[in-house]
Amino acid sequence: QVQLVESGGGSVQAGGTLRLSCAASGDMPNRFWLGWFRQAPGKQREGVATIYIYSGTTIYADAVKGRFTISRDNGQNTVYLQMNSLKPEDTAMYFCAAGPPGVIPLRPDKYNFWGQGTQVTVSS
Repeated sequence: QVQLVESGGGSVQAGGTLRLSCAASGDMPNRFWLGWFRQAPGKQREGVATIYIYSGTTIYADAVKGRFTISRDNGQNTVYLQMNSLKPEDTAMYFCAAGPPGVIPLRPDKYNFWGQGTQVTVSS
């Protein structure tokens, strides 16, 4: 079993920054994806960014490329999402999730462990 705990959400104005953290613990495999997903009211959950913990490979959704950066601290099994130049359309509940090597990286359906989420609100 894997436990994921997110932190760092909040409310900012457009153009602002936030940094999300996801601490993973429990029976961690050596190779897995650890990603960030978001879900706005009335919308489907979507992939934002993900990182393959073993190699450090990162993948980003087009909507956040150049603005968000995902990084890892392997020693602590912690993943960060640095969010710059935030826009009102980034407003959503952000979830951290862990998935096995075979997942399609930004598709949420095969990620099998999820955190409780942290709210990000960006005002115009």
